[in-house]
Amino acid sequence: MNAEIIAVGTELLMGQIANTNGQFLSQELANLGINVYFQTVVGDNAGRMRQALELARSRADLIVCTGGLGPTQDDLTKDVLADFLGRGMMYHEPSLRKMADFFAARGVVMVESNKRQAIMLDGSDPLANETGLAVGIALTQDGTHYMLLPGPPKEMKPMFLNYGVPWLRGVMTGEVPLVSKMLKFAGIGESALEHRLIDLIEAQTDPTIAPYAKEGEVAIRLTTRAASREDGLARIAPVETDIRGRLGEYIYADQDVTLEAKVLELLKTSGRTLAVAESCSGGLLSDMLTAVPGSSQAFLGGIVCYSNMLKHRLAGVPMEALEGPGAPGAVSEQTALLLAEGVLARTDADFAVSITGVAGPDPSEGKPVGLVYVGIAFRGEQPRAFELRTHGNRETIKLRAAKHALYRLWERLKPV
Repeated sequence: MNAEIIAVGTELLMGQIANTNGQFLSQELANLGINVYFQTVVGDNAGRMRQALELARSRADLIVCTGGLGPTQDDLTKDVLADFLGRGMMYHEPSLRKMADFFAARGVVMVESNKRQAIMLDGSDPLANETGLAVGIALTQDGTHYMLLPGPPKEMKPMFLNYGVPWLRGVMTGEVPLVSKMLKFAGIGESALEHRLIDLIEAQTDPTIAPYAKEGEVAIRLTTRAASREDGLARIAPVETDIRGRLGEYIYADQDVTLEAKVLELLKTSGRTLAVAESCSGGLLSDMLTAVPGSSQAFLGGIVCYSNMLKHRLAGVPMEALEGPGAPGAVSEQTALLLAEGVLARTDADFAVSITGVAGPDPSEGKPVGLVYVGIAFRGEQPRAFELRTHGNRETIKLRAAKHALYRLWERLKPV
């Protein structure tokens, strides 16, 4: 079965919100073995919505629409589909009762336009909305399947997973689901990784090998089709073994987790804790760590010591190391070590990480933009410092510095 996703909403075309629904649905449909070959975004315009449906029907067996199910006059998706298929419309009585109860419980009068959210096409199946008011629908006509889902992700996702997926399973005919495994890498760039695997990538058949890259991390997705996950993983295993033999030292996870989550997992598993001292990264490393649920079990906190004065006062870095004739300066291996040692001495942490560098746009201390030093101090061991030379704008350099600090910490924590 081939599918097309149509996202409805002028706000999507204007860039006011991102179409995260398309990404979610593509992943979930692939897991069912349904191919998504096209995604369309169309505004709240009946004529253009009809054109999108006509084109989608010519090239897809399943059309999934998101958005346009609300109470206002520009929520036209059900109206357009009804006209497109030549079907009448009716109210879904359970949804009407739910809506009436919702407004009554809040002491608010339900205006007539709200009832639009309970409209269904004649002969369609309702998809219950557990987190909102607009009912979804699914139906089949002339061999093409249609599914209408609300636009807000908090409504769309549970509706699709709890009601859309079972409906699709009922109309599917022999689709073989995709089975994927993700390998996550750190400490190696996309080009270097591809160079080491180029023969496998060029010769790939089944499973397929797809590299993905974002700042500071690289991933490879291995994918095949199989009746069960166990069969799929067995088919993937020989290729995974080959990749591990070549690049195992850089693989930090075999599932889609972030490097910061993996570092925190290793810290928690070993019962150890971390504190940080950040200069050029401006607290970004701390933000990344605290974004992981449960991080407080391993991350104690840290300091953002942007100025030399605070490097001295909060982390105990001697001023003679920061300023004056012959001083190594704030951006130096020595200062990275002193920052890490300083925050370690001032906390009960087992590990301390420091970041100091030049994020730009101008050089500092006569040192180039993109020069970064990461310090790591381990209680009871000699501290170490690492130099990173990178490029990009301030945001990119800060992110790469934080990711490099995480990589160096993971390198120290990973099991031998």
